[in-house]
Amino acid sequence: MPRQNPDLSLEIPLWQGGVSRLAGVDEAGRGAWAGPVAAAAVILPADEEILQTLKGVRDSKQMTPLQRSCWAEQIRQLAAAWGVGMASNQEIDALGIVPATRLAMQRALQALNVSPQHLLIDALRLPEIELPQTSLPHGDAVSLSIAAASVLAKTARDAIMVEFDHQYTGYGFARHKGYGTAAHSAALQRLGACPLHRFSFAPLKH
Repeated sequence: MPRQNPDLSLEIPLWQGGVSRLAGVDEAGRGAWAGPVAAAAVILPADEEILQTLKGVRDSKQMTPLQRSCWAEQIRQLAAAWGVGMASNQEIDALGIVPATRLAMQRALQALNVSPQHLLIDALRLPEIELPQTSLPHGDAVSLSIAAASVLAKTARDAIMVEFDHQYTGYGFARHKGYGTAAHSAALQRLGACPLHRFSFAPLKH
């Protein structure tokens, strides 16, 4: 079982080897029935003190919404660079969820204002990106850079789902963020699907 408190055990050897621009990359929303998949890339300062400064940052799924919001603000202020990218539900339906997730990650990397030298990615690899990459399962529980990216991806996606809640009323997107809850299922039975839904995902495709 991966540890719940991410650290710099992956980052420090790379920093010491001269890789100062190390980007952690993670996604949010892969399993949802509606809305985009989001990704974030975060380059932390190459300084071991950042572990203490961001000691409350962990896998975003282990945090409350208030904790995520507070730490997202800290991460944006302290990061050497950060970027967020999205792939729409239409792109998910057209490409499939894994290619669409990679697309969102590429867009997050393109949004960085500096070029990374190495990528630490949660679970995936990005074959289209010609950079050294370390892909690891449960990376957001291991690497502080990936955990920071998970927080920015999750908070960015949650914010856009709250906006969509005003546009597509009755589905409860502000509460469940498009995930497959009982309330979401009941809303689908009552209202049918809306243009935000992923029609390649069960139960929509049935």
